[in-house]
Amino acid sequence: MAKYTSKINKIRTFALSLIFVGFIIMYVGLFFMNNIWLVTILMMLGLLSICLSTAVYFWIGMLSTRAVKVICPSCNKETKILGRVDMCMHCREPLTLDKNLEGKEFDENYNRKMK
Repeated sequence: MAKYTSKINKIRTFALSLIFVGFIIMYVGLFFMNNIWLVTILMMLGLLSICLSTAVYFWIGMLSTRAVKVICPSCNKETKILGRVDMCMHCREPLTLDKNLEGKEFDENYNRKMK
């Protein structure tokens, strides 16, 4: 069985990992202090990663304001749904607002546009 998480949490985790990757790149640059160009490039790449993380956090914040708030029937906590199907942020219960998908097995592919 696949491990599913809510879309908002996935994107936040990605943004947090960008911050750590940026710090690691910058830290590696400290080992090359005798080569100023390599240090500069690694510091700029690390800074770019951290700035990209800031942009991703801003983007998911904007998406989060547009998400539909619902009460999870399983844990009775408020959660947000992005797309046709999503998972509860607290108990990972599959959720949908689409009446055609109720009772069907959870599949993230339901969020993809049909052609």
